Amino acid sequence: MAEKKSRNDASSSSSGGGSNRGESVVGDVGRRRSSCGYCRSGGNTSISHGLWAQSLTVDHYQALLDRGWRRSGCFLYKPEMERTCCPAYTIRLKASDFFPSKEQLRVSKRMQRFLDGTLNVKKRDEFIDEPNTSEASCSCAPAEIAGSTARESLAGKNEEKNVEFLHYLSDKINNAVHAFVGSENFPHDIQLPKASVKEVAPSKRKLLVEGSEDLLFSSNISFQIAAAVSRAAKEAHKVKLSRDSTKLSGQSDELSPNIIAEKLLSSLNLLSEISGLTIRACNGHINFYSANKVVWLDEVVEKVSKSKESYSGSGVKGSCSKKVSKCPRGKGQKLELRLKRSSFDPEEFALYRRYQIKVHNDRPDHVTESSYKRFLVDSPLVDVPSLGNGTVPPCGFGSFHQQYLIDGQLVAVGVIDILPKCLSSKYLFWDPDFASLSLGKYSALQEIAWVKENQLKCPSLEYYYLGYYIHSCNKMRYKAAYHPSELLCPLRYQWVPFEIARPLLDKKPYAILSDFAALPNGEYSEPKALEDNMEMQHDDPVQVDMNDIPVDEDEELTELDFEDSDDESGSVSGGLTAVLVEDGNVGDTLIGLKGSRLRYQDLQHAFGPPERRYLETQLHRYMRAVGTELSKQMVYSLG
Repeated sequence: MAEKKSRNDASSSSSGGGSNRGESVVGDVGRRRSSCGYCRSGGNTSISHGLWAQSLTVDHYQALLDRGWRRSGCFLYKPEMERTCCPAYTIRLKASDFFPSKEQLRVSKRMQRFLDGTLNVKKRDEFIDEPNTSEASCSCAPAEIAGSTARESLAGKNEEKNVEFLHYLSDKINNAVHAFVGSENFPHDIQLPKASVKEVAPSKRKLLVEGSEDLLFSSNISFQIAAAVSRAAKEAHKVKLSRDSTKLSGQSDELSPNIIAEKLLSSLNLLSEISGLTIRACNGHINFYSANKVVWLDEVVEKVSKSKESYSGSGVKGSCSKKVSKCPRGKGQKLELRLKRSSFDPEEFALYRRYQIKVHNDRPDHVTESSYKRFLVDSPLVDVPSLGNGTVPPCGFGSFHQQYLIDGQLVAVGVIDILPKCLSSKYLFWDPDFASLSLGKYSALQEIAWVKENQLKCPSLEYYYLGYYIHSCNKMRYKAAYHPSELLCPLRYQWVPFEIARPLLDKKPYAILSDFAALPNGEYSEPKALEDNMEMQHDDPVQVDMNDIPVDEDEELTELDFEDSDDESGSVSGGLTAVLVEDGNVGDTLIGLKGSRLRYQDLQHAFGPPERRYLETQLHRYMRAVGTELSKQMVYSLG
């Protein structure tokens, strides 16, 4: 009778949103230590709770998200905020309150122009393999590409007129970086950043330049290279790689941003001749000047166009071939969005593989079907179909892949979870040939719009979850540009406006945000200032960094640390000393054992003292990590 009662109790409590939503079965709670994918500090500095999920209801996963958890496939993880190197705060946005920034509006307009056929998209370079020809050594970057693209994108005084030309300048600097790295005999294991050239605001030009010249553009790539070399030197020193460490440390001392900028400048003479701009190294920056104080960018681009015959073709050493995506004027293209349940699709995997190799520089042998399935296809979420009564959207709840197709060609895939209160964005991978369309930003705007649209059909759907916000990582700060956003307090699990959280995080990476939630808003940055600041800090990082860091399954298995109670002596919370300790009676924890669902209090007599001591230690850790209520509802499986 006791077993039957426990089964009924489990059925009603584990379903959360009703019996039709199944039950949650989890197990193997522990602590995971690994190298950090954000700060690249080396060693096991990233510390998080880990939990395997056999099945998980959408209601329970929603509750876990609101306690700081995320999933990688069927593995759930939650940073130990006080101990991890990069504290990660869950960030969300109420879709109905969202107002796009100027930059976000430009992304939408740019996509529309491309679809209308009034904007060409320059694809990434695709080089033909020839003897002694490589991406690093190929320096031709035909001017006709920049010229033809620029003539359309820079017409008039439109805000977007310089986008394509800036991409062209960035590509030329990237070529110079590759040539510089080769000549300096850099170690091959240094991951160098990509150059980005930005327009200097007119209001700042007079402050930076005196005389007859006008500063138009600038790039800080030299500082990024110097930082990459310095980090590599420190890592090499840590692991005591004697030969490489000595060599690299010497280079790090010699290669200041100023020196790097001067060396890169020597490879940009041809660009100066083509563009008519004067290029100088100034305090580590690479600056582009015009002798005409009132020059329009159209004039600069026209010079590039007129020079195409002189600097393309046989007159340039080396040969390369580029394919450009052309869309004739007047011929529109069709963008189609398809939402499908998470499942393996060979076409999606081919795109993912190309994205990881070209954008993230992954080794081809590391991008396998099995790793892809574990990370982006496998999901413990129990699918919930639409009920037609306003409690579930037409697509249902669960894990989905949102496909973006242009004229039938798959160009991007967004991996998302649709839950009772939100759309949770997990990962986006896209075709590198369409990088200039800013598909990362565009997909985020589409997902926000999806929430707004479907809230009319399912009122509980209100929020867009962007994953983790890491204030100590500059490349992750762009997420706050989607405002008004909120961060989850790691202590009381209350949502705190970002405008309040930001000055606290400026002082230290880990902060109890809810302690300050009642302070006057006037003490903090206004939304407009916040928007400008956030957008100045990234070079379209949403293309890459909107994504979660993939969790390696083998690493999870080896790094999960199942400490016994001896490890926790002197620390009631086992690593969560500043977090409210939910250390209630584990007797109410729902246990799964050999097909039965029992409360631990009904089961503890079946274990001897050593087993009971170990199990209760695990259950206390489990309760503190997921919360008292969820520990009563989800099934903690013992096999």
